[in-house]
Amino acid sequence: MSQETPVRHLRVTASRHLTPHMVRVTFTGDDLTSGFLGGPDQQVRLYFPREGQDRPRMPGADGDLMSWYRAYTALPDDERPWMRAFTLRGHDPERGTVDIDFVVHGDDGPATRWARRVRPGAVLGMVGPSPEYSLPFDTAAPDGLLLAGDETALPAIGTLVESLPEGRRALVLVEVRDAGEELALTTRADVDVRWIHRGEAAHGERLVEAVRDADLPPGRVGAWIAGEAGMVRALRRHLVDDRRLPRKDIDFTGYWRRTLTQDDAPTGEDMADAREKVALHQES
Repeated sequence: MSQETPVRHLRVTASRHLTPHMVRVTFTGDDLTSGFLGGPDQQVRLYFPREGQDRPRMPGADGDLMSWYRAYTALPDDERPWMRAFTLRGHDPERGTVDIDFVVHGDDGPATRWARRVRPGAVLGMVGPSPEYSLPFDTAAPDGLLLAGDETALPAIGTLVESLPEGRRALVLVEVRDAGEELALTTRADVDVRWIHRGEAAHGERLVEAVRDADLPPGRVGAWIAGEAGMVRALRRHLVDDRRLPRKDIDFTGYWRRTLTQDDAPTGEDMADAREKVALHQES
């Protein structure tokens, strides 16, 4: 039987700039003591209020996720909250708080607008994470790991490297705008972190080049890649076609699309990615 959908309202307690384009926001709310919230790569959906709303209008948590989502989509267009996907970056069960990092892009989307002007007391909605729908990346079975992504993947990469035990080998490649966007990553593992500065190059171009040129850890490699969807597809093709990594050993997520938002309908490529992820999960 499906578990009840974890729906919460979060209230901002603090925010600070980690870099010129990364803002960390600390939230409190009901039921934030579960140890599951502190696991690596815990993805959630945040719901932002429409103009004129103090808090987003959220359906109740009666029933499973699909029932909740149907109720959400049935809300009037001008009342339905904006939805965006994020990763929990930190969790303090004693204080009952979570940290979420926001990349402040040059665009004017709802998450960027909200993060630019966030103040203590602001309220968002959050759905997830849920053990029922979690698809954890296997960091234990492979001999070594490859973690690659752009700045939107940094929160998840941070939780992944923090979870690795002593002696675990991993190569981490992260593309950011410039040196000012680099962040310290804490880990007990044997991690080689390489920062790729994008500069004026096209988004993802230099990261794809860096992965192509990199020597991967020896033995069986488990790869985790995330960020702009087109870049993620290019990296997957390289890892499967050129590096001969089995598809089941590659965890991939297209967090955002270069010319489309999460409010736009999925493309054929998006749907194919989703079907493949479901199929790989069912095989594992």
